[in-house]
Amino acid sequence: MTDNLITLPFGARTTAAEVAAGTGLGDRRAVVTGAASGIGRETARALAAAGAEVTIGVRDLATGTRVAREITPPSGPGSVHAAPLDLTDQASVRSFVAAWQGPLHMLVLNAGVMAAPLERTVEGWELQFATNHLGHFALATGLHSALAAARGARVVVVSSVGHVNGDVLFDDINFERQPYDPWAAYSQSKTANVLFAVEASRRWAPDRIAVNALNPGRITTTRLGRHIGDISNSPTAFDATSTDVSWKDIPQGAATSVLLAASPLVEGVTGRYFEDCNEAAPHRPGIRRGVAAHAMDPQRAALLWQVSLDMLQAAAATP
Repeated sequence: MTDNLITLPFGARTTAAEVAAGTGLGDRRAVVTGAASGIGRETARALAAAGAEVTIGVRDLATGTRVAREITPPSGPGSVHAAPLDLTDQASVRSFVAAWQGPLHMLVLNAGVMAAPLERTVEGWELQFATNHLGHFALATGLHSALAAARGARVVVVSSVGHVNGDVLFDDINFERQPYDPWAAYSQSKTANVLFAVEASRRWAPDRIAVNALNPGRITTTRLGRHIGDISNSPTAFDATSTDVSWKDIPQGAATSVLLAASPLVEGVTGRYFEDCNEAAPHRPGIRRGVAAHAMDPQRAALLWQVSLDMLQAAAATP
């Protein structure tokens, strides 16, 4: 991680609209996952308001179509369209990729689930890792040629400060041998998000694809925390009263995503981790801010990439 952190004229209270103001995205195309609600919806709205053609990937197409209609700008070049995408269903991811035509300038990997009770996909993958990392990994790698065609594309990976609580459990990713802990599973999936950005930025630099990860902060009114009441006694649960966490409303929570997707201020920046619209400093124990060393480790990042490829290939080969 660089010693020269990128600092910008924004902060924790900056909104997505403020970041997007004046960016002029009229010739850009974007995909935002998990955009039917919360910060994903606001991210899509802000990009469209700046002129982008935005596709929101949604599990419920009827809901997504309604949301797209609601957040499409009343005038101007920007637009929003919905397309079916279930990140826990590899066939759905492949269908989304196959249907995409032309260059893709912005890919915002926003969808996620947090601290869910134990659930597995049809492949046997633990749900949080499958949703937060593997589904997005399959989507991004599947869209690589479209991103490369844009000659300057950006991939934005929404992680969390929760990544500081744990590394990827390479010896038991799917909790097949150890007792399941919802927060440990969440932490590893969010660490995986950052590691993906580290390795993708290295692999895709020749294609001029910038890949960065971020912590959006704690958002006061989204569905992401709907499972917290079920597992609040988990020994690895975060302290919801911590004063080190940036509590935000939805427009503020989407700001860092929009910054990394669209702002000229971060042109050419890649392989980094942001929070509060600035590059994050290294994490210090006891402080719920910054980026953990295990999440920026290039060897772990390369290992995760190979493990992810192996998991997807094994699943594809299974009848």
